[in-house]
Amino acid sequence: MNFEMPQFAMAAPEIWLGVMLCVVLIADLFDRSQQSRLAFFLTQVTLLGAIGLALSTHWGVDRAITFNGMYVSDSLAAVLKVTVAGLSMVTLGYSRDYLRQRDLLKGEFYLLALIANLGMFVMASASSLLVLYVGLEMLSLSLYAMVAFDRDSRIGAEAAMKYFVLGALSSGMMLYGMSMIYGASGSLLIDTIATQAAAGDNLLLMAFGMTFALVGVAFKFGAAPFHMWLPDVYQGAPTSATAFLGTAPKIAALALFLRLLVDGLGDLHDQWQAMAVLLAVGSLAVGNLFALVQTNFKRMLAYSTISHIGFLFLGLIAGTPEGYSAALFYAISYGIMASGAFGMIILLSRRGFEAEMIDDMRGLNDRHSGFALVMLLLMFSMTGIPGTVGFYAKWLVLQSLIDTGMVWLAVVAVLFAVIGAFYYLRVLKAVYFDRLESPVPLEAPAGQRVIVALNGGVILLLGLFPDRLIEICRIALGL
Repeated sequence: MNFEMPQFAMAAPEIWLGVMLCVVLIADLFDRSQQSRLAFFLTQVTLLGAIGLALSTHWGVDRAITFNGMYVSDSLAAVLKVTVAGLSMVTLGYSRDYLRQRDLLKGEFYLLALIANLGMFVMASASSLLVLYVGLEMLSLSLYAMVAFDRDSRIGAEAAMKYFVLGALSSGMMLYGMSMIYGASGSLLIDTIATQAAAGDNLLLMAFGMTFALVGVAFKFGAAPFHMWLPDVYQGAPTSATAFLGTAPKIAALALFLRLLVDGLGDLHDQWQAMAVLLAVGSLAVGNLFALVQTNFKRMLAYSTISHIGFLFLGLIAGTPEGYSAALFYAISYGIMASGAFGMIILLSRRGFEAEMIDDMRGLNDRHSGFALVMLLLMFSMTGIPGTVGFYAKWLVLQSLIDTGMVWLAVVAVLFAVIGAFYYLRVLKAVYFDRLESPVPLEAPAGQRVIVALNGGVILLLGLFPDRLIEICRIALGL
């Protein structure tokens, strides 16, 4: 057997993250400020450096393989990694003052975020079932700890335990499915699995393993009926952890789907398509209908996430490069919208008060018209109103469905989107039409104000000029 020296330069983003993890750990030990300023600064620099390395090593590369076929470098990996690191920078920027006000500002939070990013980076470039699973577990274990970061919170501990138990169950099912795929193909390498699936060898066993793998992927997305952990975790976790959990890991879940079920089992599309349709319709129904009756804003956003995952699945169902690029565009757009929504909760919260109820948004326009406008853009974008990036995200997904002849599914999606408009507009009613007797001016750190304003600006800018991002997503999927 010939040994081929791995091309370590291809894995520069992961190597950089691994080295800087150690640097942040050591630096935080010697930081006497008690505010973890050094850890925060180094973490943001690390993520920014990872973005630069991902672009320089992956963008424009036509699927290069190294580490004996276990690591892939291509434009898709570049887009996934840049998005993951960018969303992580935004959510960590939101979270700093929130954590400080609750005496939770510790270097460990940033270490967990970096470990989670390393896991997501590994998943984005995985070309082996084993590497994919290792990245998934790095991400999952970090998220369990972040959800339970506030040790004094009973509801947070309960949410973390529920997330851990259900997450372990889904990881076990995915591992079982991967073992059957390995048994059917005789290899852990995704390229070899794709060759065996195209040849039609051991299709029954491979399809059986694919079913378990899809269940694991659906859990990581939070798709119905594997969504039971999502509302409790979103509500129970500190909002800083919820903001991180609700953004970048969704991009990682899409990476898991694309690498495993598209790159590896794309020839079995006809078999997993029917299951994906059930997941999509179920998520649209559960997410939109249950969100209608929520009074807790974080819980409403959890059910909103489920409905958005249903829309994202519609692009994957199409089974075409256009559909996959539409799903990628949708995931990026949703990450930007979700980070802004949780950022607004953080902005309105203060020591001893969590602005997590919809009623807490009352009179926001009287307190600060600029941030009320940002909330307007966020809710309009999640609804899918023209002029925001959310409109183009939904439009591209629906177009990919119609192009493949699944008009009925597009009609179902539109109907549920109309239902979803009600609970988003209910938030805007509280912001603009519910008055406070004596509105208090909004006080928030300058950093949070800037990030929220930029977040709203990006939603509007991409809503007016989406062409460049659409083109990037198409290039990433080989179009």
